Amino acid sequence: MNDYLKIKESAARKWEALNNSKVPVIYIGMASCGKAAGSPKVLDQIRETLANNNLKAKIIQVGCIGPCYLEPLMDIRLPGMPRISYANVIPALAGRIVESNLLKNDPMPKLAIGYFGDDPKGYAKGIERFFDLPMLKPQVRIVLRNCGFIDPGEIDHYIANEGYDAIFNAFRLGPEGVINEIEKAGLRGRGGAGFPTYRKWRICRESPGKQKCMICNADEGDPGAFMNRSLIEGDPHAVLEGLLIAAYAIGASIGYIYIRAEYPLAIQRLKKAITQMRKYGFLGKNIHRSGFDFDIRIKEGAGAFVCGEETALIGSIEGKRGMPRSRPPFPAVSGLHGMPTIINNVETLGTLPNILREGATWYTQFGTEGNRGTKTFSLVGKIRRAGLIEVPLGMSLRKIIFDIGGGTVKPFKAVQTGGPSGGCLSEEFLDTPVDYESLGAAGSIMGSGGLIVMDEDTCVVDLARYFLNFTQKESCGKCAPCRIGTRHLVEILERITKGDGVAEDLTKLQTLGETIKRGSLCGLGQTAPNPVLTTLKYFRPEYMMHVKDKHCEAAVCRELIEYRVVPGKCTGCQRCVDVCPTGAITGPRSEIHNLDPKKCIKCRACYEICRFDAIAGDAIIIRSKRGAANE
Repeated sequence: MNDYLKIKESAARKWEALNNSKVPVIYIGMASCGKAAGSPKVLDQIRETLANNNLKAKIIQVGCIGPCYLEPLMDIRLPGMPRISYANVIPALAGRIVESNLLKNDPMPKLAIGYFGDDPKGYAKGIERFFDLPMLKPQVRIVLRNCGFIDPGEIDHYIANEGYDAIFNAFRLGPEGVINEIEKAGLRGRGGAGFPTYRKWRICRESPGKQKCMICNADEGDPGAFMNRSLIEGDPHAVLEGLLIAAYAIGASIGYIYIRAEYPLAIQRLKKAITQMRKYGFLGKNIHRSGFDFDIRIKEGAGAFVCGEETALIGSIEGKRGMPRSRPPFPAVSGLHGMPTIINNVETLGTLPNILREGATWYTQFGTEGNRGTKTFSLVGKIRRAGLIEVPLGMSLRKIIFDIGGGTVKPFKAVQTGGPSGGCLSEEFLDTPVDYESLGAAGSIMGSGGLIVMDEDTCVVDLARYFLNFTQKESCGKCAPCRIGTRHLVEILERITKGDGVAEDLTKLQTLGETIKRGSLCGLGQTAPNPVLTTLKYFRPEYMMHVKDKHCEAAVCRELIEYRVVPGKCTGCQRCVDVCPTGAITGPRSEIHNLDPKKCIKCRACYEICRFDAIAGDAIIIRSKRGAANE
């Protein structure tokens, strides 16, 4: 403990020196979302501007703070002044911001979006507080508390912000005390199923075995999901400290982080963080004289969606093909190489240090009875304010989508919760609390936390086809209901989207979906039909329109529509002409354009880019191979 106190004192001095820096500090978002938006070029411009003007400043590369739609994000803090944030920064703008702040002492209030901390000198006059922005104000940051504020590559930044305090609290409580504290906190697994965390731990701890194993599941494979990746990229030590706590509680001496190789930045930051842990004595034998031995290995997965399932993940680590096995025995009794094994999700582990540091009573003030704490979500789709959010469990879908996300530009239609294995919920469910039981009752799941928002331009039949096509390809093929059943679901949905569906197909979809749910071996097959079953239930008229009228109202299903220009709405702006890849749209500027259906490949580019709704998708007459003509 004395060694840790010295480490903590040193880290606090470094952190204080940064916060009281006599030279400006520039923060740049360098997580995957920031990099994809162009932050590396912004960083280059910042460095060039500093060099050209002979200016000195510290540059801190931070993780994602949440509002990805504002990336690239860049903040500047002058000595003694609040930290000012700027959004959607392009390289040329970055240079202007640096020069204005550092040379003219002008924070450019019209360009700034918010400031952090206090402003006793009025430097940020006319600028809103960052966490008072509409997307951020309703949120509660527990898991994400450090993301965007610390350098994820500096262990001292984490330690200076109470990092690794929780593991010493765990040592004082003892393994049983830690499990009891997690039970009082009511923490449920954030990987999707919501199983009580303490219960799994207790089963594993009481299982016989000289050696036990703790695994972090970072195999985040849902389309549109990036919560786990963002947490690792922005605050890797939070996850690693959680892994330490969980391992101590169950008596494990071996730990794995199973992460897909498609996350190179997250892997890079984990490897660096693990090296730092060893240097500071948080891994190895007799960790800080606690009598606890533990080490961590990283296993890079090949990106198989099914390896998110516990037994398939274990098989992959063992060098086998990632395929689920029958249970019992459960991994907590016999897992990796026969050892009692616990697998926890990234967010579950990232939550643990907060509970062990602040206490279970503190944690239970967030969320609702039976659904304690907060949950991170990736809010994406046809939403105004897309990004990474963290909210208390029990908040309604309406508040998340409209208050935090800003709603949709076009009328709201549906939200897909739980990724490809979740359900598509209609407008009538907007007041549903986001918790495990309420979403389950609606036919969906919490999943790992993906929320995909849709507007009227989304075809739910095509959406179901997309997700079923994904899960069908990701099926390991071990059990017939999943292997064969999902293929038949995809075939039926493809027929419907091509105009060859008949009314009887809807009954087949329902029956087949229910059969797959009941008969599949693992969670992939058991939840794969959810998108079909929920869209059938809540959007049946849209299915009937496809099979009876051979029409896609959203103008998505290519073989059911023919695009045309609406004369009364076309302004001749030529945006559609510029994006058309085949030259199907012609016409001089400021005059009504023409669209040649013979050249049109129905790529939808013109429909998406038109600001005046001047491109329409009309139903075309189709003679179904299996039914009557649409005449």
